[in-house]
Amino acid sequence: MSASAIPNHLKCPRTLPAQLPSTDFQPPYPSFSVRFPENVSELVLAIIGAQFKPGSEPGAAVGAARSTLTAFLTSSTSPTLPSFFEWASVTDNKGFYNVTALAYWPSRIAYEAWAEQSGFRKWWQALLPEDSPNGWFLEVFFPTTDRFETLFNTDATPEGSAHMGEAMSEAVQEHGYWGSMRDRIPLAQTDGLAGEKAPPGDFTAPAAAAGRVVVPGRKNLAVIRSGQDWLDTTPAERVLYLETMHPVVIKGMDFLRDHGKGVGCHSCRFMEIVDPKTAKAEGIDRTFGLAYFDELASLEKWCKEHPTHLAIFGGFFQYAKKLGNNVTLRVFHEVMVLEPEQQYFEYVGCHPGTGMLAASQ
Repeated sequence: MSASAIPNHLKCPRTLPAQLPSTDFQPPYPSFSVRFPENVSELVLAIIGAQFKPGSEPGAAVGAARSTLTAFLTSSTSPTLPSFFEWASVTDNKGFYNVTALAYWPSRIAYEAWAEQSGFRKWWQALLPEDSPNGWFLEVFFPTTDRFETLFNTDATPEGSAHMGEAMSEAVQEHGYWGSMRDRIPLAQTDGLAGEKAPPGDFTAPAAAAGRVVVPGRKNLAVIRSGQDWLDTTPAERVLYLETMHPVVIKGMDFLRDHGKGVGCHSCRFMEIVDPKTAKAEGIDRTFGLAYFDELASLEKWCKEHPTHLAIFGGFFQYAKKLGNNVTLRVFHEVMVLEPEQQYFEYVGCHPGTGMLAASQ
């Protein structure tokens, strides 16, 4: 019998039905969820990025931006450094190159202490776009653990928030069927997690002086980070992945990036993990999509009904079948559904299609 993705201390009597096909349902292949210590009630993911104009020869400027952020993220003066961080990059559909640090903390208190003690907050608040060769963005999420779920196809290699976990679960029951993502979120036992679908004009971000914009949070914003790692695949599987699955994943992420508003997606970045020293993706072979939806139901609808995701979902089953279910590709995701006060979006000198700025256009 499979384990539940929801840890025992977050279980409660359901007032909303689970989507399980049957009580004895067994998934077609094993997947696992992170187990956090019971005394961990919230997490933090900060996306701290620098953005460079097309044709601006960003090499030296990228190095300077990364050095600046690295100094804060590894500061010897702060006892509350991130539990884990790594670098990723993407050239967006406006031609701007974006490099980001993705950093995790085990509590909001720890993040806030780091921001003060490392000097990051003072530096951030003093940024002026006219004095910088690039733009900057800060997107921070503070999910409580009852609003957060993870899924991994292996229990051997941690990604993202799993670096803060105390263990991985046994193989979980709630995956491999439509609605399983919602079934893994503890709060969804009693809350429908409905978001805001008002017209984008209702959320126009207030622009401050010197190109600094803070975008307000939205009720039950759904955030998904979904990753792929083919570094340690067998040679045959590597070819199969790059020829069959990778192009399909890119097509789905490009759809959400370019046409996401039609399905409730405010923003999508398909990013490459890069070498911490060179900022290059060569030889890393890890990617992830980072997407912000107006509510969980919109993300579920795209997953279940849209041709771009059905191609990913169906393609993976065919991919696994060709390999006799002996898959060495590593995939994972982490999903959070956030209250307005659990989100922070600020942009300094960025183009209007950046992140949640796109939602205010």
